[in-house]
This record gives sequence, structure tokens and C-alpha cells, in this order.
Amino acid sequence: MVATISTAAAAYANASKMTAAGSAAGASAGGSGFADLLQQAAGDAVDALKTGEAQSLQAVTGKADLAAVTQAVNNAEIALQAVLAVRDKVISAYQDISKLSI
Repeated sequence: MVATISTAAAAYANASKMTAAGSAAGASAGGSGFADLLQQAAGDAVDALKTGEAQSLQAVTGKADLAAVTQAVNNAEIALQAVLAVRDKVISAYQDISKLSI
């Protein structure tokens, strides 16, 4: 996977927006910010995957630019890797907690 500087900058800006929105929601909703942040991140990942799939379908029919298809597929791949990393961390945390003696 090759990530360009602009892709990395866009991902960083998106993460920073989600964090700011999540902390503001948590402050106003009385602590539900983390759940909202996860829900928004999951929605964004699904949107990225749908966009990548739509661009791929347009490329098959010859209606899409190759650069746009590559960018959409890369964004979808990055989003999927992020979701998998979060899933792995959640599972690891659950296993660590389950090992604690009560």
C-alpha cells in the first residue's frame, strides 16, 4: 500500500475533526462521546468502502478516471485497516480484562 502525503494529511484532518466532534458531543451529552465517536468512525469507514466500490464499478464500465478509482480504493483500504486495528485492540482489551482476578 502506498500512501501519499495528501492522503495522510486528509486522514489526519478527518481524525482530528472526529475527535473534536466526539469530545464536544461527550461534554454536552454527559459522557456518551466515545460511543458517538465510534459510531461516526464506523459510518465513515462504511462510506469510504461504498465509495471505493462505486468507483471500481465505474472503472469496469470505463466511466471513471483511473486516479479517482485508485484514490477511492486506497481510502477504502485505509479505512478497513483502521477498523480492523480498532477491533483487534478492543478484543485485546477484553481479553486483558477477563484475565483480571476479581
